[in-house]
Amino acid sequence: MGDLSGDLGTLRLWRENNERKSREIVDIWIRSVGKMWINWEKKYISFWNKRLYKEFPDSLRVKKLEAMCYEANENYEGALKILNDIITVDSTNSSARKRKVAVLKAQNRIPDTIKELVDYLKIYMADSEAWQELSELYISENDFNKACFCIEELILHNPHNHLLHQRLADVRYTQGGFENMELARAYYCQALKLNSKNLRALYGLYLVASSLAVSSRSNPQKKKENNQLAQWSMGEINKIYSDAKLNQLEERLAAIQL
Repeated sequence: MGDLSGDLGTLRLWRENNERKSREIVDIWIRSVGKMWINWEKKYISFWNKRLYKEFPDSLRVKKLEAMCYEANENYEGALKILNDIITVDSTNSSARKRKVAVLKAQNRIPDTIKELVDYLKIYMADSEAWQELSELYISENDFNKACFCIEELILHNPHNHLLHQRLADVRYTQGGFENMELARAYYCQALKLNSKNLRALYGLYLVASSLAVSSRSNPQKKKENNQLAQWSMGEINKIYSDAKLNQLEERLAAIQL
């Protein structure tokens, strides 16, 4: 405790003298102050957990809080055991299921995380955040067809979100193949219909239209349409960049005048 008192006195002196000692302050925190507060935090959590269990011995909320404490300390197996116990008692406990997904993902157990999310969505089909998370997990596993299904579910929930249409187009474009490229073009166009300034959708449309324009499976009429789309999208991209440069110039001139 003597070292801690000395460190606190040093910190107080630096503050009174307005001294900038960033690195030294961090070193003191790591050496003494941080460890002290961490120990107090552990004691505090342990004390209140015991009190809560005493007052509410059968409370699932208290059990979930204990699982979160295990998770915060990276005791994932302990957290999973408690969460599984909660789910056994109440299979529709959404918060416990979500925490289990988070714990599995923290362990990088992606297949298990996907399975748990799928089971969760069988019960809570309207959870957009869960569909979003599941789509990202499928993409990380290169399972693009299932990722597309998840994004399509998101579009059903929010059809006016241009970013979702653009995201689905990105995944279709990544899959490749003539049919997927045509689908990507359709979704990029829909994204731009909802937000004409979506630069990523414009560039995606340029790439996919350019590719379809030279595809042997496109007839002459389709090739002409795709060439026009590619030229239009590139023209819009150049316009956005030109406007951005003009705005930057105007802002700089205004700053000089001030």
